[in-house]
Amino acid sequence: MSHLFNQSQYLVSAYRYDQLPEDSGQEIAFVGRSNAGKSTTINALTNHRGLAKVSKTPGRTQLFNCFEFAPDRRLIDLPGYGYAKVPEKMRKHWQKEIDHYLMHRKSLIGVVIIMDIRHPMKAFDEQMINWAAQSGLYSHVLLNKADKLSHSQATTTLLQTKKAILAISESTTCQTFSALRKEGADVLSNTIKPWFEHHD
Repeated sequence: MSHLFNQSQYLVSAYRYDQLPEDSGQEIAFVGRSNAGKSTTINALTNHRGLAKVSKTPGRTQLFNCFEFAPDRRLIDLPGYGYAKVPEKMRKHWQKEIDHYLMHRKSLIGVVIIMDIRHPMKAFDEQMINWAAQSGLYSHVLLNKADKLSHSQATTTLLQTKKAILAISESTTCQTFSALRKEGADVLSNTIKPWFEHHD
């Protein structure tokens, strides 16, 4: 496991875009449906079990949660999309804040799109891949919860998903992942580490 992300520390939680850290340096955002396991993924990547708060109730990440692993180098856990049992007013608030973040954040260099391997490539996932490609950002798809499938099922889903991604973006990469077992954390680390290095 790369020690780069092991240095991660909680920085701040923001309810609004303008409460985020200063828009300088570099950061990548972790996005996905409310039940995809974003917080658990960040904990697996950073090898820090309690860094990102994990809840049994999908959609509990209702803030931009920011983590810093080096000066001006950040990981941002975005609120989950879809599915969360939140009031309509809050849903609209987050749609506006996330859209603003994705469109205007200059320090954003890439997105990690987390999907449940049993239900990959939903409409918003496809939109996110397309948006990243159009915006010239790095993007990487994690097929999380691979421990829920047999190895052959996971491999088949991976191949199918890669094919579907290719129809949208030629630059987006993809892997299977199990945040629960920390399987694929090295691959994830080795994939996103160069994103920061290439932007030096």
